[in-house]
Amino acid sequence: MTAAADALAKKRFIALNAIRITGAIFVLAGFVLIRGGWTLAGPPADRWIGVAVVLIGLFDFAVMPKILARRWKSPGPR
Repeated sequence: MTAAADALAKKRFIALNAIRITGAIFVLAGFVLIRGGWTLAGPPADRWIGVAVVLIGLFDFAVMPKILARRWKSPGPR
């Protein structure tokens, strides 16, 4: 690998892990909202906001890294 390709691979690795960590934090924050640990808009709305945050976090954690990895995948030899 060249130095430029190695630097690009490091940046992409850090980006994928940052997305996974952010997704995990969203999931944890959503569970805290669902449980009632934080109040944003009141008891019934907080649960729905928490569910939405959990779903966004799961998408960020599980799906986004795969989408980015597929987009960044280098073409094979032809």
